Amino acid sequence: MILLPEPWWLEAALAAVLAVDVGMSIKPPKFIRDCLNGVGFPRQWWWTLIVIKSLAVVGLLVGLAIPGIGLASTVGVIVYFSSAVVAHIRSRFLGMEFWVNCLGFLALAVATLLFGFLF
Repeated sequence: MILLPEPWWLEAALAAVLAVDVGMSIKPPKFIRDCLNGVGFPRQWWWTLIVIKSLAVVGLLVGLAIPGIGLASTVGVIVYFSSAVVAHIRSRFLGMEFWVNCLGFLALAVATLLFGFLF
């Protein structure tokens, strides 16, 4: 197993997509609000998701230069979105937001782990 991503652009792409998500989450559009409300996530805790995703972006970018940090960040993103999948399934909120956003992010993070670090 390698501790620096190769190809590096997979990890950079994951960081970029998460950074866009962070920016959108600051003043969430309707589909993000619907998603968070749909899974029953309390509004007073929405800020924590911004912090978590921001830390993931920083970890992914730092991980392009420092061995192991990107790997740990990628695994953290996988755990985050796996938890989101569980929340969606438990709340039976399986609309477009689940299939595109939640599973899309999870698939990108898993692809980053598999093709950036393991193969």
